[in-house]
Amino acid sequence: MRVKNPILPGFHPDPCICRVGEDYFLATSTFVWFPGVQLYHSRDLVHWREIPCPLRKVSQLDLRGCPNSGGIWAPCLSYADGTFYLIYTVVRNFHGIFKDTPNYMVTTTDIFSGEWSEPIYLNSSGFDPSLFHAPDGKKYLVNMLWDHRLENHPFGGILLQEYSVSEKRLVGEIKNIYRGTGIGCTEAPHLFCKDNYYYLLVAEGGTLYNHGVRLARSKCIDGPYETDPLPLLTTRHVPDAPLQRVGHGSLTEAPDGTPYMVYLCGRPIGEKKRCILGRETALAKLYWDQNGWLRLADGGIVPNPEIDIDLPCAEVEPCPVTDTFDFDALPERYKTLRVPLDMIGSLSDRPGCLRLYGHQALSSCDLQSMVARRLQSHACEITVKMEFDPQNFQQMAGLTLFYDTYNFFYLYLSREDDGTRALRLCVRNNLQFSDPLGGAFPISDSGAVWLRARITGTTLQFLFSDDGQHFSPVGDTLDCSNLADEGYSEIGHEGHTGTLAGIACQDLSGRCNYADFFSFTYQDIKL
Repeated sequence: MRVKNPILPGFHPDPCICRVGEDYFLATSTFVWFPGVQLYHSRDLVHWREIPCPLRKVSQLDLRGCPNSGGIWAPCLSYADGTFYLIYTVVRNFHGIFKDTPNYMVTTTDIFSGEWSEPIYLNSSGFDPSLFHAPDGKKYLVNMLWDHRLENHPFGGILLQEYSVSEKRLVGEIKNIYRGTGIGCTEAPHLFCKDNYYYLLVAEGGTLYNHGVRLARSKCIDGPYETDPLPLLTTRHVPDAPLQRVGHGSLTEAPDGTPYMVYLCGRPIGEKKRCILGRETALAKLYWDQNGWLRLADGGIVPNPEIDIDLPCAEVEPCPVTDTFDFDALPERYKTLRVPLDMIGSLSDRPGCLRLYGHQALSSCDLQSMVARRLQSHACEITVKMEFDPQNFQQMAGLTLFYDTYNFFYLYLSREDDGTRALRLCVRNNLQFSDPLGGAFPISDSGAVWLRARITGTTLQFLFSDDGQHFSPVGDTLDCSNLADEGYSEIGHEGHTGTLAGIACQDLSGRCNYADFFSFTYQDIKL
């Protein structure tokens, strides 16, 4: 079967994979989006279906106040003795020299149920935690060490410590087992055993264009580790490769023993070469060379955008183009921002629609009323039908293209001082606000409205309709290349997420006025 990368397009970073029999399970980071940790199931490594997210309750995950691109980093999913283990970081602070990175564990015996344990706290010494199930039955936590001292490299090595299942805590000595190569930024550790060696798979180079995956090995679990002289994969030296920023790998084996690796990548587009879909999940086929190192099946160290795999095809049912919100619960493809849906809206207050109650502004890191889903194509169209009766200019509801609170586009319905309903367009580009319309765009005083966003590459066009059939442009086309990690260097910040299309409602007067959304359509565009 010929497979085109990425296998999970759009905002699916930091993939971690495990196999149980003929079933593959994969976890990706969700950062400040709720519920936490996206989970997928597959039978062929290519076609994936969403299964319930594990962190679904505030008692398991409270993201209020987490900074942009904080929250859930790099979950690690593993399986042993009839139990699934999920290890993850909740990043509370990471700008500047300090990082607050508590690490937790949850477990379940039924991954399809969505019912996971309450979190067990592990440590806070660094991020990217991973659990290793040793052949002798012991379990070990590995995570990178963060060093805030200015005279040292902040990536201080890979720590190893035993985890006690009976005591539900880390025990014994903490050992720094590997400090990486001269590339630096050693992170994302995964331990495994083969042929009397302990192998350590790590990312290096940072998650931008210097990223890569490296392998090291040792006869003893706590080292010393011998480093593979070649990266397993990287595109740091190939600026025109279609897949860039490749790294953060996780290994699995097919039932016949063939090794595969999932890894993150980005697909830069436009003049500024930015990844507006965020970091995505790709797949590589591997083999073991005569020296006991893993290599790409296609040769070299640059991953191929298309690969051949030997597993039988097991397609899954595609997502519907249009959702009409006649659900008992939101499908897994929809996310809310930092808080669960029941804190901001309802699917039952008006059956057949999603009602969002207005809360804080789109620039808030606390309580926002937003429901969104990933962009997964460089050319797509999003259309929403809504009803909203704002009473004043502080009450807003509409359609947003949202990277984070620093970078978004928001076409919203509000009420002007003279009593007319009108559309307005708010843009935030790396902290700077602008109004491309130069004021209000008057519409009819009542009734449903349809709002549309059309994205082609890094160009965005908003449109409006009052009948759902005939759409008119709202303003000129806009450059949306700011909806990407790469732009953050301009303001001295880090960004790690991706672009989502969302529906939102705000009431800055504090009266919690609501908007009703009847449908959400997402479809790719053929250029």
